[in-house]
Amino acid sequence: MSGIGRVLMMAGAAIFLLGLAVSLGLGRLPGDIVVRRDGLALYLPLASSLVLSIVLSLLLWLLFRR
Repeated sequence: MSGIGRVLMMAGAAIFLLGLAVSLGLGRLPGDIVVRRDGLALYLPLASSLVLSIVLSLLLWLLFRR
């Protein structure tokens, strides 16, 4: 049963970090590109995607390391 507990703790940590990222403004980082023109808004979250990828990679590494 320790495997299930570990998965639940990692899921809780992931939800906590996602909530923290949203409250701190992830999605409005300096590397995110926003283009607004008449009737068009284009949003490319480059920096946000990079940060999210690093965080998820670290969480998965912690979860599946032996």
